[in-house]
Amino acid sequence: MQIKTFSGPDARVVLAQVKADMGEDAVILSSREVQKDGQRWHEVTAGLDHPGGDSGSMPAEWAEWRKEWGKLKEHLYTLMQPSIQWERLSPRQRVALEYLQREGVADPVIMDLYQKMLSGSSVLEALGDLMPVRPWGADEWPERVHAVAGPYGSGKSTAALRMGMLLRKEAPSLKIAFINADCERGNGRLLLRHWAELSDFLYTEAPDAESMRAALRACGEADRIFIDLPGIGGQSGTLLDSLGSLGIQGIGAAVHLTLPPHYSDAQNRAFLTRYQTGLLASIVWSKLDEAAGYGPLINVAVTSGLPASALSHGAGMRSTLSPARETLLWRLVFKRQLPGQGASSAGEEGGRASAEAE
Repeated sequence: MQIKTFSGPDARVVLAQVKADMGEDAVILSSREVQKDGQRWHEVTAGLDHPGGDSGSMPAEWAEWRKEWGKLKEHLYTLMQPSIQWERLSPRQRVALEYLQREGVADPVIMDLYQKMLSGSSVLEALGDLMPVRPWGADEWPERVHAVAGPYGSGKSTAALRMGMLLRKEAPSLKIAFINADCERGNGRLLLRHWAELSDFLYTEAPDAESMRAALRACGEADRIFIDLPGIGGQSGTLLDSLGSLGIQGIGAAVHLTLPPHYSDAQNRAFLTRYQTGLLASIVWSKLDEAAGYGPLINVAVTSGLPASALSHGAGMRSTLSPARETLLWRLVFKRQLPGQGASSAGEEGGRASAEAE
């Protein structure tokens, strides 16, 4: 494994350095905040599994080595946990950090938060550095083409519709078009078409590259185009493969990955690997009302470096998607409170942790 350390005054600047130097396949191994010339400085250590080559050129024993390395990291973090000197944290910080541990926030993230809090950051300040947001909206997302991707059953078609409907509510004059590239699933196809027509969106279907070219031509006057991408089947497919088969890998689309919060960390890492591409622009969190906790939101943010753009929940289509904002994320994580709803009794412990964090 090729390992390098990058530093800079801002976490996003450092992540851009990692991407430029090591490419899209770089894995963030650690992230910490240090003091340099009296100022906070971000330091990120990244690793590259197969520098200068593709996965097809890796030796056969690579998968086994990678598995052993994963186990080794787990053991290392297990050994590091007792080294957390809780007495060095304030009571507020300790309550919040212990709560995040119980919510399933990964050990490397807990250690990173611990180091940030020792350097003077509050819990929310430290989380803000790790969880970027770019709220969904016409001004924040001016790209014309938005492709919505995600595993089967992740709620991507519903999320795409809700994103379009929120744009229409925000800017009624926008001309919005939907291209359904996931035409094999009958229920999703009918839902997308039904709501697109009700919302006065141009709707067309494009299961292959030829029909996609025709669909894009038909959407020539649209201000925003949404493409509902097919889920990735099997064990070897990737988002790049899907974009290539549709002939849209070079059109400059912003791709939003839809994920529900109840996948395991291992499953999320596997999805992020298969969906990784330079076009991937944000995470849309879906099915938030079905989750028992929201620790995975933090883990995915740290693993991917992607901002959260929207929060989707509930069974209806209207008023069930909100632009992602830090305050909404903190309420989800600490109070288990969905956007637009009051805190539930299930979030009493998290509410205490949230109050302490603030």
